[in-house]
Amino acid sequence: MESLTKLRVTEPELDALVRRGFGDRARIARWRELTEGHYNVAYAIRLVDGADLILKIAPPPGLELLGHEVDLMRTEVEFFRRAGAAGVAVPEVVFADTARDLVGSDFVFLGRINGVALNTVSDELSPAGLAAVRARVAAETALLHTVTGPAYGYPLRDSRTWQPTWRAAYGAMVRDILDDARRLGTELPLGVERIETLLSRHADALDEVDRPALVHFDLWDGNVFVSPDGDGGATVTGLIDGERAFYGDPVAEFVSMTLFRDPAELPGLFAAYTAAGHGTIEPTEAVARRLAMYRSYLYLIMSVEGATRGWHGPEREEFERWLAELLEVQLGQLG
Repeated sequence: MESLTKLRVTEPELDALVRRGFGDRARIARWRELTEGHYNVAYAIRLVDGADLILKIAPPPGLELLGHEVDLMRTEVEFFRRAGAAGVAVPEVVFADTARDLVGSDFVFLGRINGVALNTVSDELSPAGLAAVRARVAAETALLHTVTGPAYGYPLRDSRTWQPTWRAAYGAMVRDILDDARRLGTELPLGVERIETLLSRHADALDEVDRPALVHFDLWDGNVFVSPDGDGGATVTGLIDGERAFYGDPVAEFVSMTLFRDPAELPGLFAAYTAAGHGTIEPTEAVARRLAMYRSYLYLIMSVEGATRGWHGPEREEFERWLAELLEVQLGQLG
């Protein structure tokens, strides 16, 4: 999918961004666009002095985006700085700029992480090696969740999701994405009002959350970098793409960590999370309800966002029909 959100720049503009970050003497030795992502445009850049960097540029202001996608790059910078300070394996924020006077949008230079995305090599790992990687990711998230925010929700300017309780924040997050569905004309199974009613009916399960933990919420295998050892195993080298982060329930992390995979993995991930020594998650009935609520929210986002990306045609229609089926299953679990 070629997304409208990617703000590509010319080589002279790349030079200007590098000079802004590293001084007038900084020069690019080589660069290439990274094409894997679907939101920000990203470039791998090596400077003449040997620095290996990733440049990410936010979508241009004025695009029709989802309600929670305001200033996501600023969220990502906050995420990496706070997660890195806690000892989580994430890219270093080398230079960030929000002046928007060079290319009209926010940009950030990140330190490059060694390794490859897990989704590109998972089939090459042994079952034990892959299980060990997943356990390591669970342990990294346990450390990440020790970071506490000043409130719940998305740390975005003027966001109505920024609330004093997780119940209020989650409710606002759901209302935002359902408002997006109405605005963009997205058809959803059961209808917008019915979905909001179902999710609201289980809001009491959210009251167990008593601390706004920093949650990545996009830890599918493409955002986990690993270094394979050539013998069926791999070392986790970093977690990338933190722009979808919010402050909320640590349980929500396991939705993207097990995206489209067998939920039977969850007990092992919960055990690895707990073994890290930073917090405990038990597979209770309330946790099961919360997981269904968070899966529903993620599937809602994935169902609606295509309309803002310029993605059209049979492939999108087929994908959204499949998502609708997944969403119906989660909503069915809620009643």
